[in-house]
Amino acid sequence: MNILETEIAIKFLKDKFEDLLAKKLNLVRVSAPLFVDKETGLNDNLNGIEETVSFDLNGKRIEIVQSLAKWKRFALKEYNFPVDKGLYTDMNAIRKDEHLDNLHSIYVDQWDWEKIILKDERKKSYLFKVVSNIYSVIRKVASISEKKWDFSYNLPSKIYKISSKQLEKLYPNKSPKEREYLIAKEHRAVFIYQIGWPLDSGLPHDGRAADYDDWKLNGDIILFDDAIDSPIELSSMGIRVDEDSLVKQLKKKGELDKLNNPYCKAIINKELPYTIGGGIGQSRLCMYYLQKKHIAEVQSSYWPEDILAQMKKDGVKPL
Repeated sequence: MNILETEIAIKFLKDKFEDLLAKKLNLVRVSAPLFVDKETGLNDNLNGIEETVSFDLNGKRIEIVQSLAKWKRFALKEYNFPVDKGLYTDMNAIRKDEHLDNLHSIYVDQWDWEKIILKDERKKSYLFKVVSNIYSVIRKVASISEKKWDFSYNLPSKIYKISSKQLEKLYPNKSPKEREYLIAKEHRAVFIYQIGWPLDSGLPHDGRAADYDDWKLNGDIILFDDAIDSPIELSSMGIRVDEDSLVKQLKKKGELDKLNNPYCKAIINKELPYTIGGGIGQSRLCMYYLQKKHIAEVQSSYWPEDILAQMKKDGVKPL
């Protein structure tokens, strides 16, 4: 595809995917903020080491969102959503500390979604049901794409599920990224769950903020991308913390001071609904469907001169 054909294909794929996702998960599209007041505690801390992009406004510190993981839970309450109904939105973020490569850009675009669940649905079986529903949408759009552009993805009928602990035992002498490569290449579509708590090695499979995902009820949806011979993480998601898991996880990370911010107080006081949610990378999804080798081919972002020079050598045409 040339650039114009690629832009048309991106629009087609995004429209198709979000329409099917909304129907499958019973979601309503809403508007979302680009920035939030730091004092609210609503911004996503990601791994806890990334520095947010921020500015001063009327004596307040305003932060560009890194994701909407916490804001969505407040929105569900404020908009009076019922149980088993949720919202989704286009989330745009700037992550200035991102290590740039063919999958990572400082500009992040994803569908952020969240829905209300009952407390007794906070269990692994419910998590797996939602993961399977999302995967069915991924396969449906893949089928449409195969017919429209004659691509082939070789996606299995079901997504393979494995805990981070089981994965470590399967490949004890490999790094987490090496384990992801091996398991994704074997099964093509994988959900690695329970990410955050330390494994037998003493380290977690990957970093997770302590105040939104429940580390026992979360995970990543990963597909193997033949175009780049690599696993590609399309979604980080999970059942959100309740009043008990929030305290345990903040204590583990030495962040109990966060219990004083409005967001954490609302969870402790059971003022927010129990929810499940996540983010689905729009550019990564389009990169996968269109079999592009670099995320710059499906989104417009900033790239340093050395990376642009390498793109030219590799025949990559950035948007």
